Amino acid sequence: MNSDIPEDFQRRVLREHLETIQAHTEKASSWRASAEPLRGLLNREGYVRVSARLVGEDLDFLAEAREELLCFSELGIRLLDLHQPRDAGGISSDPANPILRCRSCMWRWPCPTFRAMAEAFTPRRREAAPGLPSWRGQLEPQRAPDPG
Repeated sequence: MNSDIPEDFQRRVLREHLETIQAHTEKASSWRASAEPLRGLLNREGYVRVSARLVGEDLDFLAEAREELLCFSELGIRLLDLHQPRDAGGISSDPANPILRCRSCMWRWPCPTFRAMAEAFTPRRREAAPGLPSWRGQLEPQRAPDPG
């Protein structure tokens, strides 16, 4: 069986996306220390009184997000290393495009694991304002609507 098949484009793009997430996460500061003092600001309704409506669950998420995202992106990269195409061998009517199977699970390529990863990890396009971060507007002061 030939293992010198060219890298699958979709697999390469997915790997680059996961490595970018991992690199950005490694550079980011942990919110663990910052989230703890904010807990003292929670009011009776369970919100921190700033323009962003932070609840206890938000603080829990922020405190753990960096470490969890590092683990998650590492898992994605390791799964990509396991699930990659290889020549299935045998006779093909089109030698330039041999039948490929997954190196790990032996399903026909792309295997169900790779397809699920491609769907889950493909970057989502923002509809409204692609240049703005997704949180923009949530942390800005809330203005009362104009009466006139």
